[in-house]
Amino acid sequence: MVNWIIRQTQHLLTVFSDIFTKDLFRVGGNEFSLNRLAQLLLLSAIAYFISRSLNEWIKRRLLGRLKFHIGTREAIASVMGYLLSALSFLIVLESIGIDLSSLTVVAGVLGIGIGFGLQNLASNFISGITLLFEQPIKVGDYIQVDDLYGTVEKISIRSTIVRSRDGVFVIIPNIRFVENNIINWSYENPQCRLHIPVGIAYGTDPALVTEALLTSARKEPQVLFDPPPKVWFQGFGESALDFELLVWIDEPQNSEPIKSALNFRIECELRQRGIEIPFPQRDLHIRNLDSFNTLLKNHIPTVPSPGTLPESEQPPSKLEKVIPKSPNNWTLRDLLRRMPYFEDCSDMELLHLIEYGYRQLFPSDRLICAENDPGDSFYIILSGSVEVFSQRLQKYIASLHAGEFFGEISLLMGIPRSASVRTLEDTILFVIDRNDLQRLLVTHVNLADSIAEKLSERQQSLKSLGLLVDEEIAGEEKPLIWIRKRLNTLFGI
Repeated sequence: MVNWIIRQTQHLLTVFSDIFTKDLFRVGGNEFSLNRLAQLLLLSAIAYFISRSLNEWIKRRLLGRLKFHIGTREAIASVMGYLLSALSFLIVLESIGIDLSSLTVVAGVLGIGIGFGLQNLASNFISGITLLFEQPIKVGDYIQVDDLYGTVEKISIRSTIVRSRDGVFVIIPNIRFVENNIINWSYENPQCRLHIPVGIAYGTDPALVTEALLTSARKEPQVLFDPPPKVWFQGFGESALDFELLVWIDEPQNSEPIKSALNFRIECELRQRGIEIPFPQRDLHIRNLDSFNTLLKNHIPTVPSPGTLPESEQPPSKLEKVIPKSPNNWTLRDLLRRMPYFEDCSDMELLHLIEYGYRQLFPSDRLICAENDPGDSFYIILSGSVEVFSQRLQKYIASLHAGEFFGEISLLMGIPRSASVRTLEDTILFVIDRNDLQRLLVTHVNLADSIAEKLSERQQSLKSLGLLVDEEIAGEEKPLIWIRKRLNTLFGI
């Protein structure tokens, strides 16, 4: 029985051996079997991983130390990768005994067939080689292809990957970069000029407009001082005097955010100077005015004057129409200015703070922040009310309503919450997080000085929280200096 099993096993092994060693087809005088194909695949995989690792080492270690531009580094690494892959494949073919000279005719025939059948692929391949060697565009360049603006992320043999301004990755065939006009905003010199059109009401002094526009440009930190900004008087429009502000920037990928920032500054500057931005308007001229007046008198009923109406029907006076400004109709800018730390902020600083913050709805009886939690945000109550209490002491502290704020000292001084806060009803809060405030303080350094001054005026509150001791407040300037240094440390100013 055992001998029979051994004989059957040997027979199966012989059959499998014949199957793996039997020639399946012949190419250029070389016979291919399953065994040979398996060797080819295994060695090709090993060669691929070796060439890829070597390519990564060249790109990151060798070229990185030579401090090449990222685009040049990627181009050299791509070409080296393709050369290493081709060389590795040839070595694999030689190692398994395939005669390469016998494959030249077959490769020529296949090349002709592929050239006719895959013309687009071949065109993209040649275009990719052209892009890698000539480098009209490189990885990291900000380019414009038709209506697409984006940053080049990767250049391969067949296509190029571009990340649009909205963060969408677009795969573009390489042939488009060779045949079409491409705008490369980063080529050699990334400086470019932005055009900001502005319409001003007729009757405005052009000199005042020019001064306002140039002031707006100089206040924007992302605008270059050299070359200096300019103002062009483009002409006389239908409803406005047409001006154009021209500024230079060196970050073309941020052109849209810079335009937005400039428009905000221009609107603020024009409003402060009383310069009007007009609405489109049309003038209506009536030729036969007397006939028109007669027609109106015959068809429009007479309206009694307010004095002839009964007292109960008298219209409300102008004073009665004035709606007092309550917390419910205050703007976020008004609410922020009620905080001592932001009362001296400019409109632009408050605008940035409002952009960074967000609204959040808290249902009734919801805990907003707990005692001893990290102070990572502060809150302004837009509607509703909250209760401040101490969980540790089981003690009610205060109730806050629309227009009031809380949590600012914990955020500014980087200390845990000194009390807990929960909602008494459905409440909408405006929230400023630590990272948002940090971005504002880094951009507007003078604001940190103003906040430090306001905090230094609240020495008693800081002492009750254990932040200041008598030794630290012996001199008038010591608390201010200590608070300023703490703000610098906490927010990395």
